[in-house]
Amino acid sequence: MSNQKEFLFYGIFIIIIFLFYSFDKNTPLIELHEISFFLNYTVSAVIISYILFPKFVYKKKYTLFILSLIILITLVILIEELVIEKIFFPDTRGKHFSNIMFTLIDVIPPIIILAGFKLAWEATTKQRQLDELNAMVQESELEFLKSQINPHFLFNNLNNLYAHALEKSPKTPEIILALSSILRYMLYECKIEYVFLEKEIVQLQNFIHLGELQIEGRGSIHFTNEINDTRYQIAPLILMVFVENAIKHSSSSLTENIAIEICLKLEANGVLFFSCKNVFQEQSNTESLSNGIGLANVKKRLDLVYPNVYNLAITNANNLYDVQLSIQLKRI
Repeated sequence: MSNQKEFLFYGIFIIIIFLFYSFDKNTPLIELHEISFFLNYTVSAVIISYILFPKFVYKKKYTLFILSLIILITLVILIEELVIEKIFFPDTRGKHFSNIMFTLIDVIPPIIILAGFKLAWEATTKQRQLDELNAMVQESELEFLKSQINPHFLFNNLNNLYAHALEKSPKTPEIILALSSILRYMLYECKIEYVFLEKEIVQLQNFIHLGELQIEGRGSIHFTNEINDTRYQIAPLILMVFVENAIKHSSSSLTENIAIEICLKLEANGVLFFSCKNVFQEQSNTESLSNGIGLANVKKRLDLVYPNVYNLAITNANNLYDVQLSIQLKRI
């Protein structure tokens, strides 16, 4: 199918070049000798494109290619001078052999143009294949990153669930319900590259609720949602990773006075602003905040999904870990 398409476009290209080659405002009719000359050039261009290129150029046998090209051009000139001109111009041009430089000036340009089509087609095809390959690699990489996020999230929350179960806490069914909702979202709705912003916010709220149950009695999580227009799409699980890290490291470094502030805003032009702040103690392993599996993955996903349309700033000072993220979202 690809070859048929190439030959079709090549045929159309040859016809167009021939019309330019044979155009003469004084004699608008196409004459037989013009067809003969051009056919000689076309045959040589086809030989170059489909025999010499694959046999020599693609295999990097450039010396053999040049020698073959010289022989082919010589044959083209001989056919033109000793056959075509003697048939159509026996009393004028056919009587003598033309100056070789003038002949080359007539012969070389149309052959280069016709043979150049093949190179252009090959370059376009290889670029398209490269783009498809890059897209496949990017898609595979995104799926791999998502597959890492799910068990990472599950591991952290199962620990919390286990602790509540040991204590026979009445909150255990509530944790299971919220966890089940998020896992269902991850398994069934996050397979696509983008999800509805509204759905992502709902699951973010579920996740925050899990965090509140985890730090119950030791502090608070304050969530501000100033988004009214949810007719946008967002890559799933990105915001959740920052919240997860805030909850995990706050609860591990502080026994009380845990304070986490999360805010969502959306500008009219579709730019989403997300902030997540949490306090921590200096003696905790704060270095892991910026080097954890979740954060490393989400930074990579932002580079893949939102190249040049996001800004991520993370500061770690004065016992405050501050994440500021802005993303240009796609409207539904």
